[in-house]
Amino acid sequence: MIGLGLLITGPARHLWPITAEDGVDRGLERLRTSTLTTLSFVGSEMGNTLTVVVVTLAACLALILVPRLPRWRQASFLALAVSLQSLVFLVVTIAVERQRPDVHRLDGSLPTSSYTSGHTGAATALYGGLAVLALTRLRGPWRRVVAAVLLLLPLVVGVSRLYRGMHHPTDVLGGMINGGLSLLVVGHALLRDARVSATAARTGTGRTGRPGRAAVVVNPLAVDEGTRAALREVLARHGHREPVFLETTAADPGGGQTARALGDGAELVVVCGGDGTVRTAADRLAGSGVPLAVVPCGTGNLLARNLGLPLAPAEALDAALGGTTRALDLARVEGDGLPATHFAVMSGVGLDAALMEYAQQHDRAKAVLGWPAYVLAAPKAMRGPRMRLSIRLDDAEPLRGTARMVLVGNTGALQGGLRLIPDARPDDGLLDLLILDPRGPGGWLRTVGALLPHRGRNGRKGGGQPEFHTFRRAEFTFESPQPREIDGDPVGSGRRLSVEVVPGALTVLVPDLEG
Repeated sequence: MIGLGLLITGPARHLWPITAEDGVDRGLERLRTSTLTTLSFVGSEMGNTLTVVVVTLAACLALILVPRLPRWRQASFLALAVSLQSLVFLVVTIAVERQRPDVHRLDGSLPTSSYTSGHTGAATALYGGLAVLALTRLRGPWRRVVAAVLLLLPLVVGVSRLYRGMHHPTDVLGGMINGGLSLLVVGHALLRDARVSATAARTGTGRTGRPGRAAVVVNPLAVDEGTRAALREVLARHGHREPVFLETTAADPGGGQTARALGDGAELVVVCGGDGTVRTAADRLAGSGVPLAVVPCGTGNLLARNLGLPLAPAEALDAALGGTTRALDLARVEGDGLPATHFAVMSGVGLDAALMEYAQQHDRAKAVLGWPAYVLAAPKAMRGPRMRLSIRLDDAEPLRGTARMVLVGNTGALQGGLRLIPDARPDDGLLDLLILDPRGPGGWLRTVGALLPHRGRNGRKGGGQPEFHTFRRAEFTFESPQPREIDGDPVGSGRRLSVEVVPGALTVLVPDLEG
């Protein structure tokens, strides 16, 4: 930046286009009108020191304090980029002396060099940084519109500074270069190493920039050689030409293999199996920033369904690797006889856990029929006694009563397109609770009718109707030991369960639905 400034004020000052800059400033001076002057004031103020400081502070506080976040790296990225361009601006203005344009200036100014434009540099770092965050954190097609508007603001600030006679065109250009390079340097240091981007996932490069560092955790009972060959072909097409396949065992359904992959420096972990395999892998990946690609090869495949992935293994992997990254919440769960672990989909106590236990006892029916095996298990499970329980949600007073089933959902969709908990979202920083306590055949019919046309998060309804609640932490206490399940796997009976949301703990590759 200093070299460019010394070139402009030295050997190149008699060369075009430097010699034409005064003409540009005088031309803008002749175009001044009261309306344009007012608009230019607004544009100039968007890059004013006070404006930049206030907007940066507000954005950083939002990134840290909003419940579904925090995003410390993103907040640090924005704050440091704005700070870095300010530091460079101060050093450059000391090293390079340049007079402001010889026109009537509409603003007062400190006795600093005209090169570079501090307003433009600050606006580029601030609004350009917000555009980067909008593109990486927001969802939906309108994120590009938001980013485009933010990227236009530095240009508006630069043109306003020219109109008001405060800078030469090359001063404004220098400010944009300063702000842009600050974003590049800080982003490379903070964001590139924080999480593999969608581009890196597509090209097979990760935090070390080396292709092919992919580990594939497979359930050998669910993935045959033909499927493995198809997965290798998809991985190679996306740049992962030497994936390592790690097989699960009955004693280790995926956690140890995932830990080994992380220890070996994997930049991508592909999990081929059912919800139990995916859950144990997600438990080890929590907080690592290494992305997970889910390949559905099980009975329920609930996480894959909730992420919008195809259910054919090769198609699912291709859609994930060609998509984008998404930060999902996980739920941390523990209880008596149950060590602390994480789940990504659902955990339940009572009826649903009894269904899982029954299906597990009849593996052959489950293997032949798939998820309809749970339906066959329902009549026996429904004959069980209702449970007496106490539920404390966050800091509220405990809820006491009876229930046939309590279900905590991080996601809400089941097989067949049924959304048992329609408002559950895996990235909202909240968990959803469903309580069912139907009485008799009529009660079950009313419950089914109430669940199908769901009316939203509605709290206690009474009369045996379903109850829906949201929370960040919940404590469940049962009068007698009850069957429990986590993501479809029975985990033994117990009298206590605590569940807490861990926002943004898991990075997952999801299809790019906008494409």
